[in-house]
Amino acid sequence: MATDKEILASVKPGKPPADCPVLGTWKLRSYVRERLSDGQRHNQFGEAPDGYIGYASDGRMYAIFTRHDRVAPRDVVPTDEEGVQLLGTMVAYAGTYSLGENVVVHHIDTSWNQAWTGTNQIRHFVLEGNTLTITTAPYKSYLDGTMGRSILVWSRVE
Repeated sequence: MATDKEILASVKPGKPPADCPVLGTWKLRSYVRERLSDGQRHNQFGEAPDGYIGYASDGRMYAIFTRHDRVAPRDVVPTDEEGVQLLGTMVAYAGTYSLGENVVVHHIDTSWNQAWTGTNQIRHFVLEGNTLTITTAPYKSYLDGTMGRSILVWSRVE
């Protein structure tokens, strides 16, 4: 398996080709977390997560997805507790992207989690018709501390 450094060296920076098959907007169908130690899987954001990811021809991208059953704040400004719950049930970031062989690197300019801003997020993908499956590089879960990866399945928005 290639190292992060090798993957980053293999992707093509700049605008994607006009016939790039990942261009467009994709709607989230599922968000599964897979634990590496035993392969156990669970729906990270419940049975029906909401969200979109978009890859534009100018080389920019965005991703935002949430749990479907998020807490609704009692007022326009959430309480501190509501804010913590809301933050823990979403992912949102934007930046540029670079493509390689079945890999896309998201170069994060802005993020819901400031620790991601300025980072390169490596994503492996499989495109089958109008279904895009994106798998993250392994990472430590903020929920249980175990190593795993996320598998997100998206449908092309027509």
